[in-house]
Amino acid sequence: MLDVRRLQVLRAVVTSGTVTAAAAHLGYTPSAVSQQVAALERQAGTALLERVGRGVRPTAAGLLLTEHAALIGSAVARAETALADLRAGRTGSLSVRYFATAGSTLVAPALARLRAEHPGVRVDLELTDPEDPLQEVVRGRADLAVVVRAGDRGGDGFRLVHLLDDPYAAVLPLGHPLADREAVDLHELAGEQWVGSEPPGPCLEPVTDSCAAAGFSPDFAVRSEDYATAQGFVAAGLGVGLMPGLGLRVRHPGVVVRPVRNPEPVRVISAAVRETALEQPALRGLLRALRDAATAGPPGGTAAD
Repeated sequence: MLDVRRLQVLRAVVTSGTVTAAAAHLGYTPSAVSQQVAALERQAGTALLERVGRGVRPTAAGLLLTEHAALIGSAVARAETALADLRAGRTGSLSVRYFATAGSTLVAPALARLRAEHPGVRVDLELTDPEDPLQEVVRGRADLAVVVRAGDRGGDGFRLVHLLDDPYAAVLPLGHPLADREAVDLHELAGEQWVGSEPPGPCLEPVTDSCAAAGFSPDFAVRSEDYATAQGFVAAGLGVGLMPGLGLRVRHPGVVVRPVRNPEPVRVISAAVRETALEQPALRGLLRALRDAATAGPPGGTAAD
């Protein structure tokens, strides 16, 4: 393979007309330039320069390689510019995965800020419900995913960054005996029929674990994986439920929402980030925007109506 550096030395000699002038331009000694050209001629298997008076001129092979050296030099310059733009966050792309209730409250404002700060960065955004978006990061198919996992830890090739704690609240039908309470002790729901609002996985675990700590297992009479539908089931008197604050931003008029205690179920929402992707300024900017969106206000829906 022809040496790219030697091609650029040849180009300098041809464009300047003499070895001495090329050496001054490149910061080499004339003998070093001559050695580089001689080594390139050995690689090419033919003469590249011929003497003309005190200067030199390219042979047909030398002219051919000089033209290609110019193209290579331009390509390298474009590559350096593109790399600088990428490292500065002016270009590039990010793959982002999220679950539904994080979309409007966390992801939307964070992406709006990313677009303002890094308008040249493309975002591949995908909703992964009911799948666990963490696996997209683990498998290298996403740069960042908003997940339900304890933050500030990680695994092989990824890091978990805490965004917010999202407590669950009791969702009761109007007229329920506990509806006038300021807060509900979890064990008071032990004898109720329940409306499930979570599929098996990290969002259901805080509910079942907290109920177990309160001494019972919830009796799910009906299930829905959509919070709006689950609230409708509660409003119809089909049972009570525990739902996270982010899922209660929009309230059904037929339910009341009360904080839960002893214990209070909480799901931890984090950003799972590929370690190598953290080198990109745009990814770091998106992570900052997500954290700011998470601290902009309370999750909502956990206070009494």
